Amino acid sequence: MHHIPSSLQTIEGFVFDLDGTLYLGEDALPGAVDTLTAIRRQGKKALFLSNKPLYPRETYAAKLNRLGIPAHPDDVITSAYVLGYHLSRAARELRYYVIGEENLKAELRGQGLTILEEFQDQDAMDVIDPLGVEGVIVAFDRTLDYRKLNTAYQSLLRGARFFATNPDKACPMPGGSIPDCGATLAALEYLTGRKVELLAGKPSPLMASVVVQRLGLPPEKSLMVGDRLETDIRMGKDAGMLAAVVLTGVATRQQAENATPPADFIFEGVGELARLLGAY
Repeated sequence: MHHIPSSLQTIEGFVFDLDGTLYLGEDALPGAVDTLTAIRRQGKKALFLSNKPLYPRETYAAKLNRLGIPAHPDDVITSAYVLGYHLSRAARELRYYVIGEENLKAELRGQGLTILEEFQDQDAMDVIDPLGVEGVIVAFDRTLDYRKLNTAYQSLLRGARFFATNPDKACPMPGGSIPDCGATLAALEYLTGRKVELLAGKPSPLMASVVVQRLGLPPEKSLMVGDRLETDIRMGKDAGMLAAVVLTGVATRQQAENATPPADFIFEGVGELARLLGAY
């Protein structure tokens, strides 16, 4: 049983990663429901973050509710939402090529961005003229193929701006992880010699600023809870929050104990937070 530090007693807002923290696949992780029940009972705030741009916020909220965790779409912040929100204000005029799935494209169009449609040429290959691309957006894409990679590559060679939803190398799944946005991003950075100019997801200050704004609390009164040291914990610490790493996703205990910046708490799972909050 952890000693309850005074710093945790002052926490009014809790920010949770989803995959590997509250659930894995279609199942809630042990203690997840109890933790959120305790937070709601105490009248504190909770937000849910995902770097995965595969689904709209409504879908994540529906999944949390199905697992027994009450959530509204406005409680969910995704890398797709943050990227679309920012680009609609900072670079709305650009014509974008997206390595990403249809839900991401719909989110970006919903924010008023122009997403170039692919078309059929006489050889029945879906192509986009790279000369018409002014911005490339890279995201988690389970339909990634050589054509998409090459279209983005040619566009970036011709000077298109370079954005991405998130830096995650792999996404935790039941039975093992699968390649995520960071892998595609690394390939394009290697190919072009260019660096992405904006990452919207964790650990981006852009996502942190949306979180702080949505909570309406000083960062020092907020706790970031996640399974990734390089995204969840770094974003929380950089933003001035307390941070807790759980060992139910990507990070191992050895990695957590040696991390810089270090997490304030290392939990085997989110259920340890439930115990600290008096759920059981």
